[in-house]
Amino acid sequence: MGVSTDSRFSNAAWAEQLGGLSYPLLSDFYPHGDVAQRYGVLRKEGMPERALFIIDKDGIVRYIDVHELREQPDENALFEALEKINEADAA
Repeated sequence: MGVSTDSRFSNAAWAEQLGGLSYPLLSDFYPHGDVAQRYGVLRKEGMPERALFIIDKDGIVRYIDVHELREQPDENALFEALEKINEADAA
């Protein structure tokens, strides 16, 4: 799932502009940035860093990848991390 500090209305408009999303997009608008702050990625200006987290079914954070706002996270790195986690869990 994705989490954004934008309002649900802004998220819906953005997703529509993209032609839809293949994952749920949640709003961290109120209280503003509470989730981002709890994960340590909320900037003092009120915007979050661009961050990816893999959290397992037990709520354990298994992967963190944080980028500056202008940087695009590498999807391949995310999928490689998921594969490694799945392999470790299967062992």
